[in-house]
Amino acid sequence: MSTMVFVNFPVTDIKVSTSFYEKLGFQKNPDFSDELVSCMVWDENFYIMLLSHERYQTFIGEKTIADTKNVSGALAAFTLPSAEAVKEFGQRASQNGGQSIHLDNGIPEDIMYSLEVQDPDGNCLEPVWMAM
Repeated sequence: MSTMVFVNFPVTDIKVSTSFYEKLGFQKNPDFSDELVSCMVWDENFYIMLLSHERYQTFIGEKTIADTKNVSGALAAFTLPSAEAVKEFGQRASQNGGQSIHLDNGIPEDIMYSLEVQDPDGNCLEPVWMAM
């Protein structure tokens, strides 16, 4: 059996965030979505759960939800089939209310290319292509 990965992001506006991720190429699974949650599907193994702050708080107990516009808590990296696909993903993010940042990590682009992509709430994805 393959491992499924669910990344949980706290978001301030479910509708805005759902629209953003749909524009990136994710599809909403209505069976696991409601007014407080959107289950966004990339493929059969990778999902992003967009959780209202109210719902997200139920998972973290007494902890405070991070202000991800100012503090980085995690980068969820996933592979894409080419450096061009990574660049296109980043462009879609920037055109739809997010931000795409290329940080030079000293690795030549013909070996690896990645971006930090931030959604409207500052949650981070790291699309990456690597020559295997």
